[in-house]
Formats: sequence, C-alpha cells, structure tokens
Amino acid sequence: MGDASKLSDDDVRMECGICWEVYDPAIGDQVWQIDPGTPFSKLPDHWTCPNCDAAKHKFMVYKE
Repeated sequence: MGDASKLSDDDVRMECGICWEVYDPAIGDQVWQIDPGTPFSKLPDHWTCPNCDAAKHKFMVYKE
C-alpha cells in the first residue's frame, strides 16, 4: 500500500492497481466532480476509483 504523504503535489498521474484507470490531475475526475488541477494527494479521503470503486491506497504512480 502506498503512502500518499510521500507524494508531491506535482502533476503526478496515478494508476489504479485493480482496473488500470489513470487519475490525471490535469483533467480531474468528472464522476466525482473533482476540478482539473487537483493533485491526487488532495483528493478527499472517501474518493474511490471512478471505474471500479477501488480505494485510494490501491493506486500507484503511473509511469509511461
């Protein structure tokens, strides 16, 4: 499980370890009505993957 406190607020994209959905801070999340520019570390604690409902701790840094 990841430690979100170690993430910077830079434009870090995060990928769900369950369904591979990518959270891109430049886009935000329309399902959860998260504004573009919101870093992953600033998402609400109750936020889950908009595709499969996985918890935040199931996400990992996305590397292309």
